[in-house]
Amino acid sequence: MSERERWRRETYGPFTRGAPERPVRFESLSGLPVQPLYTPEDLRGWTYDEKLGYPGEYPFTRGVYPTMYRGRLWTMRMFAGFGRPEDTNARFKYLLAQGQTGLSTAFDMPALMGYDADHPRARGEVGREGVSISTLDDFERLFDGIPLGDVTTSMTINCTASIALAMYLAVAEKQGVAWSRVGGTMQNDMLKEFIAQKEWICPPAPAVRIVTDMIEFTSTHVPRFNPVSISGYHIREAGSTAVQELAFTLADGLAYVEAALARGLDIDSFAPRLSFFFDIHNDFFEEIAKLRAARRIWARFMKERYGAKKPESLRLRTHTQTAGVSATAQQPLNNVARVALQALAAVLGGAQSLHTNSYDETWALPTEEAVTVALRTQQILAEETGVALTIDPLGGSYFLETLTDAMEAAALEYIRTIDAMGGMIRAIDTGYPQKEIADAAYRYQLMDDRGEKVVVGVNRYVMAETRAIAYLKIDDAVELEQIERVRRFKASRDMAKVEKRLGQLADACREGRNVMPVLLEAVKDYASLGEISDVYRQVFGLYREPIIF
Repeated sequence: MSERERWRRETYGPFTRGAPERPVRFESLSGLPVQPLYTPEDLRGWTYDEKLGYPGEYPFTRGVYPTMYRGRLWTMRMFAGFGRPEDTNARFKYLLAQGQTGLSTAFDMPALMGYDADHPRARGEVGREGVSISTLDDFERLFDGIPLGDVTTSMTINCTASIALAMYLAVAEKQGVAWSRVGGTMQNDMLKEFIAQKEWICPPAPAVRIVTDMIEFTSTHVPRFNPVSISGYHIREAGSTAVQELAFTLADGLAYVEAALARGLDIDSFAPRLSFFFDIHNDFFEEIAKLRAARRIWARFMKERYGAKKPESLRLRTHTQTAGVSATAQQPLNNVARVALQALAAVLGGAQSLHTNSYDETWALPTEEAVTVALRTQQILAEETGVALTIDPLGGSYFLETLTDAMEAAALEYIRTIDAMGGMIRAIDTGYPQKEIADAAYRYQLMDDRGEKVVVGVNRYVMAETRAIAYLKIDDAVELEQIERVRRFKASRDMAKVEKRLGQLADACREGRNVMPVLLEAVKDYASLGEISDVYRQVFGLYREPIIF
């Protein structure tokens, strides 16, 4: 009999018969069972070198850089974007003055879906959930007074990401900043759009082709820029488990690698600039284990499947964001505590970049006060808690290492299934990841409704709301002003130049040439986001999602 078995029989069992355990599900949010105690017996056959190693070395479980936060803290990158470009520009400057170390841009729904502010389909949405962008003129106002050679910018935009990148590089040129100095990240993860977020223009194959164009272009011309942020965040926000988020995100990444290799690119020429984006939810240890497992799985695929040689090609670098789906409109100040704990999990998991949500985001875009509290949460973690003083402080925990292994095994099972289907694009066509996520979301909602999963302030510890919180309201005049400005600007353009550039873009799309060089010239001649998106619609067609039951 092992010592643990002896303890269970002689100490634990008799005690629980007299004092029963709480009537809750002892499992992670992904449904992985959680035992009462973990000991070396849970890690039989486990070896330090194979599973952990050292920070900055293969398999990178303990971190992608040798010094981690002892050398450089994670980038504090607060999401910002609302109203007109000048409104968001002012918020950018405020956050930088408060100690934010990188910009993160939210775009409004028309920009995300490929429509200009003056398009009829944009009505009621201009500047509502992000900044309104239609032309290079808007981008110039958005980044006015912000030196793009000194600040990195993340942009949350996907089916129109190629247009946003072209505009960003054009602004850098106008500032006199060489592209070799331009750093940042474009989300640009179209596969996760088809899986979860549902913002698309054309079908998966041409969508991935445009992503590959951007990977090819930036690897040659903008070496400090991450052309795609392979995003589990939206997969999780759509209702997936942590295991599904891990598996589908990495499978998406493998699909982009395959597309770039099929283009003829060398793995070590582009893999170092692939980046990731994960959700950080409430299950503290599961989220830490997820990030550690992600690094290990990715490193092994890059090395063993694709033969990558550079250490940089094996590193899974990730931005993280606290879970919007976990925030509640009821008792919104509770979200401050949720965000702090999720942020701590991201840091203990070894994230390179972190956005902390504001407590009022279930009501509207965050106020200046709320976003300051969210930023201060990160700064308190960095400066006051001591968590950044040593690398991977939970490494070697019997529980955490067992959970990391379990997350890895469960994710690899999903990836094997997707590989057998012919890869992620084929899996999306059949609706496989979409159905898996829908089923997981339904199961979780049932547990929530039954009170089997406690949500403080919603299904337990409920209070009558006594006062509404103050939240950010976008005046209707902002939309009308932006629409009129876009109309006036379009009328002032040389339309012969615009039409010529749009024709050249259509030719590049049809002929399989990289669209980025043509896009750059098009935006400099002030072709609009909507006009360029219309070329994509005309050449590649529109995507219709399969019906899934």
